Amino acid sequence: MAGTHPEIRTFLCRSDNIGVLIRDPATGACAAIDVPEAEPVLRALADTGWRLTDILVTHRHADHIEGIPEVKRATGARVTAPAKAAGAVPEVDVTVSEGDTVRVGDLVAQVWETPGHCADHVTYWFREAGVVFAGDTLFTLGCGRVMESPPETLWQSLTRFLPLPDETQVFSGHDYVLANARFARAADPDNANVNARMAEAERARDEGRFLIPSLLGVERATNPFLRSTEPALARAVDLTPGGDPTAVFVALRAWKNRF
Repeated sequence: MAGTHPEIRTFLCRSDNIGVLIRDPATGACAAIDVPEAEPVLRALADTGWRLTDILVTHRHADHIEGIPEVKRATGARVTAPAKAAGAVPEVDVTVSEGDTVRVGDLVAQVWETPGHCADHVTYWFREAGVVFAGDTLFTLGCGRVMESPPETLWQSLTRFLPLPDETQVFSGHDYVLANARFARAADPDNANVNARMAEAERARDEGRFLIPSLLGVERATNPFLRSTEPALARAVDLTPGGDPTAVFVALRAWKNRF
């Protein structure tokens, strides 16, 4: 893809949150995507020597924002948060809504409102860099739990990812890959790509890695929730192939809730 190629570092926070730093090498500007926990973010900054200029918040849940005050005190970073969450996120400097843009040096992201997991969720789509920060909307092989909206709302949010290029790197907010892979295999058992992805997830676990980011092309081929338009997934939830993919998604999400 054209444009500046960012430097990106991922690391574990809390028990299964994914911390991310994205840096523009041209200017040295650097953003954390959420701050689930301060210490791992500060350690990653120390390890890289990067200077944090920004914190981009995807949503207001405590496991994504608890470390913000400490990291802001240490770095002076500017905190950008969804306008719909601003009252619940500490130390906010800038609020954003659908259609806004944010900059990290020369890196530019479009802001999408992607409700479903919660009402205030946003996604940051760095189009030229080819990376998207999906928070708890889209996971590797899965999607977020629906908490504040009808499940149809989350499906509408997920459909926004479908047109993105195959090589888009998708960064999600948690490492739920093994549990998601088990569900994907149950929902789409004849999909050889899913079986291969399950094996890859198990290797990653054994080697202390996680499958984040994932490529959007891989997600389209393996993530049952993004595949709600496919006949095999309709049949898996006893619906007629070729019908409304929204109904397939709703049924899949209800199945995953009890899986």
